[in-house]
Amino acid sequence: MDKINAFILAAGFGERLRPITDHIPKPLLPILGRPVIETVLERISSLPLKNIGINIHYKQELLHEWVLGSRYVDKIQLFFEDPILGTGGALKNAEPLLKGSFFLVYNSDIISDLNLNDLVRRHIRSGNTATLAVHDCQQFNNVWIDQKGLMKSVGKTSPGGDKGFHAVAFMGIAVYSPGFLAFLPKGKSNVVDSWLKVVSSGYKVGTEDFTGSLWSDIGTPDSYSSKVFQTLKEEGETVYVDPSVGCGKVDMGVNTVIERGCVFEGRASARNCIFLPGAKVAGDVHNENAIIGPAYSVGIREAPGEPHPHLSSLMSRLSLFPSENVRMSLIGACGSDRTYYRLTAGEKTAVMMECSEKDPDYERHVIYTRFFRKYYVPVPELLWADTNTYNSGYPTSATQGFRYAVFEDLGDLSLYSLLKCVRDPERKENLYRCVLDILVNLHTAATRNVSECHLLKSRIFDYDHLRWETDYFVQRFVGGLEGIDIREESQALFREFARLATEVDSFEKAIVHRDFQSQNIMITKGDIPRIIDFQGARMGPPAYDVASVLWDPYFCLDNDMRERLLGYYLDKMKDCAVGYFDKDVFSRTILPCRLQRHMQALGAYGFLAKVKGKSFFLKHIPLALRYLAEEMELVRSSYPALYKVLRRLHEKTGY
Repeated sequence: MDKINAFILAAGFGERLRPITDHIPKPLLPILGRPVIETVLERISSLPLKNIGINIHYKQELLHEWVLGSRYVDKIQLFFEDPILGTGGALKNAEPLLKGSFFLVYNSDIISDLNLNDLVRRHIRSGNTATLAVHDCQQFNNVWIDQKGLMKSVGKTSPGGDKGFHAVAFMGIAVYSPGFLAFLPKGKSNVVDSWLKVVSSGYKVGTEDFTGSLWSDIGTPDSYSSKVFQTLKEEGETVYVDPSVGCGKVDMGVNTVIERGCVFEGRASARNCIFLPGAKVAGDVHNENAIIGPAYSVGIREAPGEPHPHLSSLMSRLSLFPSENVRMSLIGACGSDRTYYRLTAGEKTAVMMECSEKDPDYERHVIYTRFFRKYYVPVPELLWADTNTYNSGYPTSATQGFRYAVFEDLGDLSLYSLLKCVRDPERKENLYRCVLDILVNLHTAATRNVSECHLLKSRIFDYDHLRWETDYFVQRFVGGLEGIDIREESQALFREFARLATEVDSFEKAIVHRDFQSQNIMITKGDIPRIIDFQGARMGPPAYDVASVLWDPYFCLDNDMRERLLGYYLDKMKDCAVGYFDKDVFSRTILPCRLQRHMQALGAYGFLAKVKGKSFFLKHIPLALRYLAEEMELVRSSYPALYKVLRRLHEKTGY
């Protein structure tokens, strides 16, 4: 394909977005820190481009400033308009740039993943004067086409009676042949009028149907916020905070987005909110369902609750809520196959867990909850479960192949999310000390009483499970995700894994959470940590949990703070242990457990990203690999085959 030009329409006033666009032009609206126009430029950069034209008028100085600082500045030519020229006049004004080749035109308020290369190739082959990207979107269907996909008219009603025409929606993206420019009048005009002129002159305006492709028009507060929250979900997050912002004591609920330049004073709370650059929030105010900026707040619709086919029957068995008033919304972005819903009735909330009828974790979750709460491990209270009234809490009933349990709602703020904006080192360290207090209690007081919970006492994190984790690392990450063939090293590597598993299995055992990382630690009011996702607990080496939280691939502590926190844990363990606790002996168990844990984590990321399609886990791989590389430097002489595999991973990934 020969090189083409591209043109981005970015001059508009953004009337439907006022008062937001009184402060920021629509192309510069941020989506998790990235202006919309940057996303558009990234998309069109997949094409073989000569140059990129952008028309600007409204708040042109801000757009000009952004372009000068962008990595695309050398390819961009700005077309200043005064007065504004409309969608047709903008192209005519840029004729000196566009006339030499086919050109793509892209509205700056559109985000789509349609294949632009396909669109351009199909246009070039078609002989069309213009080719419009279209889809079936009932709300916007007004482009009438025939059975060959050729445009006949634009409007609310069909131009041809029963001639078989049907309506589709223009996606704001089109490819034009240079000859189209002759159909554009000088001065202000609408490009639709020129499409019609092309058709009436006997030339073709074709369409290419991209129904099913991602498409968002961010032209209204609701459509903009919907795209922001959709992107947040795709990233596997519930909260976004620009790295420059300190959020103080803000209580952040699900769908909280805080862009750069925001200031928070007091103990504000937020849920389903976007704070745009320059927003200032003072006092103990609750913000919900709003876009907030400097001196304005615009209400937005809350995402509708998830319909559930068994909600009525479940509520009839559950006396916590009057069923007719319950709203249900999907929450979380976890790696398991369990599904979690928030139940809301007025100000009362709870979290419902839905499991497959055959999921063994259901039974463990229910029984472990009761045991842990008895010994002050701060897990959510169990409010209701599918149980047989005569069977001491063992679940027996199911609804359409599923089992359910309802737990206390701990909110949406995990330690992982909170750490995005905690700038005060003292507060951060205090949070971790409170977390380690939970771990010490789990490893001492709860462990001393584990005989009361036979289901947990009999589940040992032993050699076989440790070897499963390292095989998982090889199969799902090294081979599965990265495609590295280790047949040459396999025998030596598996001998090393066996030696590592034997060593870790020899360490003294306590109750271990086994996934004790920042996403599984919820922060409730007053910076009080609580733990979730504990149904995988086993009897294993306590250092595995220590490695999970202090060398966490989700958040990297600085080395000095990590050393202080490790010392804090060891001192607390010595104080709380029954009998002699040797800090030096325990410290020697940490490095083998770190090796084991980080290989398990990488195996999980490979499986979740490649097999389950949860690509947002890929972003945690670099830190996990960095930890593993640091560990291997300390033991490379003991594990030469593993060291060789790590070197190959580094060469492949650059991490």
